[in-house]
Amino acid sequence: MPRSNLFRLSTLAFLIGTAGQVGAYELYADDDTHLNADLEAVFGLFHSQENYSLTGTRNEGSSSWREGYVKYGISFDQGLSGAGTSYGAFNLLSSATWGDGDAAGFSDGSERTTKIEDAYLGWRSGALFEALGEDGVDLSFGRQNIRVGDGFLINGDALNLGKGLADGEFNRGGAYWLAARKAFDQTAVLRLGGKDGLRGDLMWLKSDNRAQAKPEMLVGTLEHVSEAGTLGLTAIDIRDIDEEYASPFQAERDGMKTWSVRGQGNAGVENLFLSGEYAWQDKKDAGKEDAWYLEAGWTFSDVTWSPSVSYRYSRFSENFDPLFFGFSRGYGTWFQGEVAANYAGPFNTNTQVHHVAFKVSPLENLSVGALWFDFNTLDRDLGNTDGRELDLYAEWAVNDNLIVMPVVGLYQPDRSAAEGGTQLGGDDSNLYSQLVFVTLF
Repeated sequence: MPRSNLFRLSTLAFLIGTAGQVGAYELYADDDTHLNADLEAVFGLFHSQENYSLTGTRNEGSSSWREGYVKYGISFDQGLSGAGTSYGAFNLLSSATWGDGDAAGFSDGSERTTKIEDAYLGWRSGALFEALGEDGVDLSFGRQNIRVGDGFLINGDALNLGKGLADGEFNRGGAYWLAARKAFDQTAVLRLGGKDGLRGDLMWLKSDNRAQAKPEMLVGTLEHVSEAGTLGLTAIDIRDIDEEYASPFQAERDGMKTWSVRGQGNAGVENLFLSGEYAWQDKKDAGKEDAWYLEAGWTFSDVTWSPSVSYRYSRFSENFDPLFFGFSRGYGTWFQGEVAANYAGPFNTNTQVHHVAFKVSPLENLSVGALWFDFNTLDRDLGNTDGRELDLYAEWAVNDNLIVMPVVGLYQPDRSAAEGGTQLGGDDSNLYSQLVFVTLF
């Protein structure tokens, strides 16, 4: 698949999460058939000056580690003589973590695994159903990555714990920060309505992720898509979990229902970005929980380097279950803060967050930005994750196949682990750094 490095770098971090769709080398092509070799390789270097108490396996001090994965296989699409198009993919993924393991101890540096990542087949209707638009029916099944809306609730099955918990009972093979494995183990997905106007999805999803208690879910969406933006509804019904692997918090998932209303777009105003979602949950014991955010941003497209600035407020109730949130539009969505979201907490529950983002693009293939977060715990009896974080980052498309993304973060907790927080050894500022290389072919 041809690619250019002259794309807006605000999409770079999103491409990591969906790179399997863009990292492909064409093996064969004619008018009706395309066969691609898929190759995606990601490697990261990480250092945290401080460690965190989440797993009980870390001591006071620092951690340095490395993560990497390679995803490889084939994908195809085949025209069916006016009866739509079939498509599919089969990919393996090899992942590992080296060194100390991550700063919270979810991995210990010894993880090495190769497993099937993608194995799915699908069919798109083409022009068969004119009233539904081009490809107005899209049916797929198998092992695949699924994203709903902005990724606020579902953005793949991307929690990748290592051997740091329960003697490796939850190990998925390393690459915790990189979230190497994202596909749901079993899916059946029906998409109706094409890309514009009124459309919707019906999905059955089954996770094999022990760290998520292996839930089985029914998911439905209804959206209206236009140039001005997308308005959508989502419903999630968790039908079953594996109680053997469920924490007391996750045990509430059995029978839990989640609904949300959401919107995203520019409302017809060039350079404006608006986004928001309100989600509420019905949990059998904890009762009603909710989470929501509102975000507004502006790009100064006529100014040198096209600077953009945005502000977001998000709030997650005391026992809100964040489900399968993940990396969507870039840094900060929906991992809020490189240290806070990955090691220290909060993890999109029992908190409210103020977030300001700034970004400039001095070159067509280079963007640099700054992210600021202010975390405030709602119920401190459940733990105190109050703090602030400043992250500085760059996104550099070196060429058509290589992306380099350095990050430096400064995280300041209000409390140490001994005082009810999570940082071991004190509440000093943590200087955090990472350097990630993404290779796509």
